[in-house]
Amino acid sequence: MKNGRLFLVIVALLLTSLSSAWAVKIEISAPGEQEIPLALTSFLPMGPIKPEIAQEIDAVLEADLSLSGLFSLVDRGAFLSDAESLGLSSVQVDFAQWKLLGAEAVIKGGYRVEGDRLIIEARLFDVVARRMLTGRRYIGKLDEARRIAHTFADQVLLSLTGTKGPFSSRIAYISNRTGKKELYLMEVDGHAPVRLTSHRKIVLNPDFSPVGKELLFTSYKNGNPDLFRKEIYTGRESRLSHRKGLNIGGRYSPDGREVAVTLSKDKNSELYLLGTDGTIHKRLTNHWGIDVDPSWSPAGNEIAFVSDRRGNPHVYIVKLDSLEVRRLTFDGKYNATPAWSPDGKRIAFSRLEDKRFDIYTIKPDGTDQRRLTFGPGNKEHPRWSPDGRFLVYSLDHNNEKSIYLMRADGTGTRRISAPGGDDSHPAWSGDW
Repeated sequence: MKNGRLFLVIVALLLTSLSSAWAVKIEISAPGEQEIPLALTSFLPMGPIKPEIAQEIDAVLEADLSLSGLFSLVDRGAFLSDAESLGLSSVQVDFAQWKLLGAEAVIKGGYRVEGDRLIIEARLFDVVARRMLTGRRYIGKLDEARRIAHTFADQVLLSLTGTKGPFSSRIAYISNRTGKKELYLMEVDGHAPVRLTSHRKIVLNPDFSPVGKELLFTSYKNGNPDLFRKEIYTGRESRLSHRKGLNIGGRYSPDGREVAVTLSKDKNSELYLLGTDGTIHKRLTNHWGIDVDPSWSPAGNEIAFVSDRRGNPHVYIVKLDSLEVRRLTFDGKYNATPAWSPDGKRIAFSRLEDKRFDIYTIKPDGTDQRRLTFGPGNKEHPRWSPDGRFLVYSLDHNNEKSIYLMRADGTGTRRISAPGGDDSHPAWSGDW
């Protein structure tokens, strides 16, 4: 997996502070309300022409920036002569042309191939202020154009909003493309899927470590649903918990020092905290009901989970210091798979109502419940992007399970997993 790393030398050329005009312009919580008119020019050769490289960069940047909901892309058919000029500095850009087209920002760049190296220059300009907002030089391998483009899309969002984009992160998921449910990894847009396990048994519930490239998951490899840990780049794998009964739903704490998990070693399904060596640190619940699906608050002081202790499954929250439990959801016949947003302001979950599951979000105090998905099929297992702008989830429709992505307000839905496999249980990495 080492060759799968984004092996880049990134040189910051210019990163100026955000002007107040731009800071006011972007509202992350309300994509699409105040879209910035953005001109995305084709990346031009700075040496021998390699049209496939430019096409790949252009396609990735357009898809990422469109998905963000923060931009309206200026029609390429209206571009004037400056679009054919490399223009890597402010003095080389004809800002008057872009202003005439209504653009408030423009992206320009170029590429060069030197042996087995790919060099990409990328710039973001403020048309109104007639200045460069950010510029980057990326040096990588010939096959890393896509990853470089994702990285620059992240930088564009950082420059304009103060928060880095999620496009260079990764999504883990479960797929039965080999006939058995195995663990896979793919880019945020679904490209470059890689199978990580060959257990030839049922694999479930992946979760990324917040520190290092590592995954937790449950596998029936040895007959029992045991909790495994896998280092992505080395491939090293070990059992973290193999107690009799369930060892499921493992979730790393925000600092990566503990794991919340459901164990049924004492006949009933309860929540526990484990150390990273698998030892039990603390029992969190003690109830006849089934307690599953833990999700940490970003502060690491509370855990949301699902329990049927009052009859139907609902979302509850337990305080780690006092073990006080409070009920969060009251509506619906079945509430499942809660996921706490990175900023701690909302909890996503799936709910069964009208004979299908849909994705909802709610504040941790139980107010402001919002339904995000509609239409046929069961939408389950929501997980947040590291910046909180997006949610990924699985859709079961027409006897096929697929991975979908949407903005945090429910707009911009797109399928990211390829047809032909039952894909489910997505998990979104942090910085990659």
